[in-house]
Amino acid sequence: MEATIIKSAELEVKLGIKRVIRMRVDILSLFPEMFVSPFNESIIKRAREKELLEINLINIRDFAAGKHQQADDYPFGGGAGMVMKADVVVPALESCKDADSWVIYLSPQGRPLNQTRVVELGQKSHLTLLCGHYEGIDHRVGDMLDEEISIGDYVLTGGELPAMVLVDAVARMIPGVLGDEESAREESFAHDLLEYPHYTRPRTFRRKEVPEVLISGHHEKIRLWRKKQSLLTTLLKRPELLLNREYDSEEKLLLQEILFNREL
Repeated sequence: MEATIIKSAELEVKLGIKRVIRMRVDILSLFPEMFVSPFNESIIKRAREKELLEINLINIRDFAAGKHQQADDYPFGGGAGMVMKADVVVPALESCKDADSWVIYLSPQGRPLNQTRVVELGQKSHLTLLCGHYEGIDHRVGDMLDEEISIGDYVLTGGELPAMVLVDAVARMIPGVLGDEESAREESFAHDLLEYPHYTRPRTFRRKEVPEVLISGHHEKIRLWRKKQSLLTTLLKRPELLLNREYDSEEKLLLQEILFNREL
């Protein structure tokens, strides 16, 4: 199920969120070619064409000395793997860092990315993403970083795929990128809940019918059905999301219906 970064209006007010109307993203990578195709498709492509999102790809090797442009070296003290060199990474960061920059190092040791953090990052006008590789970067680069972010508790070959995930998520925060703000508000995690089930034509498929309420034309019943299904889906798939959530009176009644399997 697709997850979006768009939070409810209430959460944005609570967090003091002010959405930017245009965002610049600089991505520093040893393999910038990896980003070309993903960022030339779908929503990201349209955002760039509308000049809502500017993406700059920076090859870290361009800042390495010598004809071989070596950006990594063996670690002091021995050990497996290679380490990205401070005297290469720092000049690369300096080439694009300015007063508005928020520098993020994509690393498995970073803070796990969640919707709340993406909402907060969505108000930054300039993100600088450093893609790690090999055994990581020289620790002396740390003074230039604002934070480390991970997209999960697993190790990838490099930070390129996490950077793509982060850009895709944060870009959706920019007004006009999705084109349908109402759709964004209804997506998974928009209210700390997973999204309700969706149906489209045909009305009957292999003897499976669309729920009658969805074709009733009764908007209030449809709204309540969707909210109840959203709660049920979250309870079945991601129950931990419900633990620290504040519920309004309507949601409490719907949860009672679900838990006690009866209509109130």
